[in-house]
Amino acid sequence: MKLLQDLSYSQIKLLVEEAGFPSYRAEQINAVRISNREYSASSNLPKKVAEYFSASYATPACTIAETVSGKDGAEKYLFAMRDGNVVEGVFMPHSYGNTLCISTQVGCRMGCVFCASGLNGLKRNLTCGEMLSEVCAVNALKGGSASRRAVTNIVLMGSGEPLDNFENVVRFLREINDEKGLNISLRNVSLSTSGLAGRIRELADTGLNVVLSVSLHAPTDEKRSAIMPVNRSNPISVLMAAADYYFEKTGRRVIFEYAVGEHNCGISDARELARLLRGKNAHVNLINLNYVRERGMRGLKADNVKAFAEELKKRGIGCTVRRSMGQDIEGACGQLRIKYMKEHDLDAMSGGDGGTDE
Repeated sequence: MKLLQDLSYSQIKLLVEEAGFPSYRAEQINAVRISNREYSASSNLPKKVAEYFSASYATPACTIAETVSGKDGAEKYLFAMRDGNVVEGVFMPHSYGNTLCISTQVGCRMGCVFCASGLNGLKRNLTCGEMLSEVCAVNALKGGSASRRAVTNIVLMGSGEPLDNFENVVRFLREINDEKGLNISLRNVSLSTSGLAGRIRELADTGLNVVLSVSLHAPTDEKRSAIMPVNRSNPISVLMAAADYYFEKTGRRVIFEYAVGEHNCGISDARELARLLRGKNAHVNLINLNYVRERGMRGLKADNVKAFAEELKKRGIGCTVRRSMGQDIEGACGQLRIKYMKEHDLDAMSGGDGGTDE
């Protein structure tokens, strides 16, 4: 069955007209879509209209199956899709608004050696409606609505590679920005990519102008290819050219994510990174690597991360040590899902390949 949340408001409006219902029913159906609820939960929706739509369009696309709360106010969610697959999201409250990190795929095929998301490879892409449902579910949980948002910022940095699910992600970005969607400014949306250079250029050409975060994590091809297989077909020189193109087309400064661990934390690494980014309108987000039991890679002491940051700043590179939230709830993407699958004996649901040459 198709998903109601895969429809845009204009498509809903057209279906209402074709069925011969009054035009204002489109607003009511759209309210069901944005509130992430069942048709029966809408008190002003006639049974005839509910039955017409429910015969072809299921809702909601996902529900929150599990919530884990952190001491710092972060909450981690396990979203259950209608086909039984599960993905994760993290809610992070800040003084400037509430940020939700969402997933774009069930699993991931990028094969990064430090990440829990790709432990079992890629199962499938999420649809536009399933991504929208992640946001709407948390927005509703936190007391928000279409007109009064409880989620104000969105980060596409959960399980999956957003640009490997390009068409659905672009549709999702348009829907959350639409006034009949959640009407969230794209200036409040960040998209994180492992470095699919061609797709970065395509994203720049869409005119959506979201904040682009590139997961760099190493300053040389040799080191990056060892931890991120995507670098073999998207080497750093090609990736940097794509990032430059993104800035030229959008005017948005590119953020380079750098998860610091024992493999990439030397002063020589900091100097090489500074050389790579010198003269670019870019910023570095340093992240202390989250420990993933199945991967065995660990982060550093805070003083070591600070020393790395100071070396970058000394060489003229803008740098921030990102505040880590959700560490006590295994905030790194993929960890809760793996735990859930093991507890429910669902390992077979996560097939697929573990890497990519695209």
